[in-house]
Amino acid sequence: MSRNMRICVIDGQGGGIGSIIIKKLREAFEESVDITALGTNAIATAQMLKARANRGASGENAIVRTVGQADIIVGPMAIVLAHSMMGEMTPRMAEAVTASTAKKLLIPLSQENVEIVGLPRTPLPPLIEMLIEKHLKAILEN
Repeated sequence: MSRNMRICVIDGQGGGIGSIIIKKLREAFEESVDITALGTNAIATAQMLKARANRGASGENAIVRTVGQADIIVGPMAIVLAHSMMGEMTPRMAEAVTASTAKKLLIPLSQENVEIVGLPRTPLPPLIEMLIEKHLKAILEN
């Protein structure tokens, strides 16, 4: 790997899911990945920065501008749903995430009225383990 992969972790509200993802990324990959915390609000960004993201930014414009530079985007399923996260995920943000050429790894958790049919309900810790072990390690080792 000639350069660190650029991973954008996106979260909103309190930033809890994003913080856990970043902590686990640091445990698994230490400083070999470049992590940008993108919060829909300043509280979410601050929590993800505490979890050891390399940098962070908040709000619509930051998310729209930054996801286009990412190699991988990680976050809850809500990051591709306009008006999710109690309205924090704007249509422009959701469109930028889905339009980005980055690989998107979505955690199938949602407080929205959306359910993926056929997908078993799995608690967050095993989902993050699966994210790292089965998906990110395969991408980063190639």
